[in-house]
Amino acid sequence: MNGLRELIVAKDNPTTFIQSARTAVAAVVSLLVASLFRLPEPYWAAITTLIVMQSSLGAALPVSVQRFAGTAVGATLGALIGSLQGNAGGFPGKVASFGAGVFALGMLGAAVRAERGAYRYAGITLAIVMLFPRPENPWIIAVHRFCEVSIGIAVGLALTALWPERRSGLKTVE
Repeated sequence: MNGLRELIVAKDNPTTFIQSARTAVAAVVSLLVASLFRLPEPYWAAITTLIVMQSSLGAALPVSVQRFAGTAVGATLGALIGSLQGNAGGFPGKVASFGAGVFALGMLGAAVRAERGAYRYAGITLAIVMLFPRPENPWIIAVHRFCEVSIGIAVGLALTALWPERRSGLKTVE
């Protein structure tokens, strides 16, 4: 039990009242902005903001550029595969296409020497576009996911810049 406690209790980067407040405000703002644009699934913006808010601005800015790029590539590939596949293939075909898409994203990332954050967001976006059953055109779904995730990244970065977390010698985790 003591080993588990050591894995959970923070030594270098504990959650604070201010960090909790910043994160909550950012997540709500993100949700409201995505709703304002009438995006169909604004919760993706809030989820993305929750991830972005876990980094300092210095760490978040370069990583967020990778996240934007990964989101765009994952949405594009998800829409392309979804368009080519249509309703054919059923579940096994969808699983195989999804696996091939994740692999292709990895190979593309390796070819352009992208950071793993870009690959992570590309894969997440691919999964969101491909694996959630929806009647809409895959390209519309891809554009919506890209917009929702991009709003989440932008709001997280903006709030991190406007309301920076003050740290005293604590390590920042990406």
